[in-house]
Amino acid sequence: MTPEAALAGLWREAGLPEEALAGIAFHGADPVLPSSFAVGTAAAVSIAAAALAAATLLLRRGGPAGAVEIALRDAAIEFRSERYLRVNGAPPPDLWDAIAGLYRTADGWVRLHTNFPHHRDGVLKLLGSVHERAAVARALAQWSATEFDRVATDAGLAVAWLRSFAEWDGSPEGRALGEQPVVAIERLGDGPPVVPAAASRPLAGLSVLDLTRVIAGPVAGRTLAAHGAEVLAITAPYLPQMVPLLIDTSRGKRSASLDLRDAEGRATLAKLVGGADVFVQSYRPGALDRLGFGTEEIMQLHPGIICATLSAYGFRGPWANRRGFDSLVQTASGFNDAEAAAAGEETPKPLPAQALDHASGQLLAFGIMAALLRRAAEGGSWRVRVSLARTGLWLRSLGRVADGFACADPGIEDVADRLDEVESGFGRLSVVRPAARMPASPLCHDRPAVPPGTDPARWAE
Repeated sequence: MTPEAALAGLWREAGLPEEALAGIAFHGADPVLPSSFAVGTAAAVSIAAAALAAATLLLRRGGPAGAVEIALRDAAIEFRSERYLRVNGAPPPDLWDAIAGLYRTADGWVRLHTNFPHHRDGVLKLLGSVHERAAVARALAQWSATEFDRVATDAGLAVAWLRSFAEWDGSPEGRALGEQPVVAIERLGDGPPVVPAAASRPLAGLSVLDLTRVIAGPVAGRTLAAHGAEVLAITAPYLPQMVPLLIDTSRGKRSASLDLRDAEGRATLAKLVGGADVFVQSYRPGALDRLGFGTEEIMQLHPGIICATLSAYGFRGPWANRRGFDSLVQTASGFNDAEAAAAGEETPKPLPAQALDHASGQLLAFGIMAALLRRAAEGGSWRVRVSLARTGLWLRSLGRVADGFACADPGIEDVADRLDEVESGFGRLSVVRPAARMPASPLCHDRPAVPPGTDPARWAE
């Protein structure tokens, strides 16, 4: 599928004006990363969707009609922004825990995600193993892949067993996923149209509460910040963080700390919701509902708000409440199996980027801006939902790349032209700049990345 056709499909499904599609130009073609999948196309299209929605918002606010250009190579580099991050001239600590990754079982393969301490400790307890890869491998060799997945998932751990596309598509969870849109945008409440005042940037003057972690949700917030939104990231001191990811995705945001387990923290968040245009969260389904911040409660606190939710496996079906990360979704939904087959390898093979994360983040930002455009025309409160697994189905729909593995894997020296040097609360950073080119309103991050809890939990004056 061409980038233009893929973008048009997303745009029309979101109910946005057809004439805006004339303002986009793509450059280059896959492969731009070593893969049998059209990762470059997915990167360029998802980033372009968000950029074109921003350009359309700017026009709606009285700004100039601006074109958007994007090169597949630049988009693919942005999809690996965490790989190219440098802090004070050095690579950040490794993201991956020592026992994270793929293992053979008695009858297949499983993948462990143990980058958070409670997930790591839970796996080790279940296996009766020490924190050492060889010991974990010996223990898992005694398990059936499906049985380990069932027991570990019931224990609240983050794991997945390897399946093919055919196995995934034929499963109840796979079938439920195919019935959901790539970006679900729904008007849920009544209210008058909200037309933002004239501005020089697409999201200037709009406030976003960002309750997300890891990659996909934070990428959405980073994208909204690059278009001028005030993004306030909310975390809690007791929550573990993957620090390199936090550094990379917190550009442009303020960061405050709240403990939602106590009444004071919940009261503060409720007050922040009252001043927010957008509420973005990636908590496990149901977790915020139990704290009084489900979608309906948020909309009661602030009618007309945009509620955006990211999940791993979709919002309907038997896996709707299942924990997941990009690497696990790739394994469970067939990508690792398909990529290995295309490469002629026996060991399951991951995609060359956290493509489901990054695409989902960009698509979530796109959906939010589409909802803002529709709120300006139709009024009401809106819900936007994206999932990693549904994004995976969309990536599959873009087609395969016959000679994909002939493409070189770009190292840090190969992407020097796409890096900026910036000061931050973590030191001097080398970061990937946004891939979308918008001369009428260039993407930029007005605030440096800062450690969690640096800022007060209130909106800026």
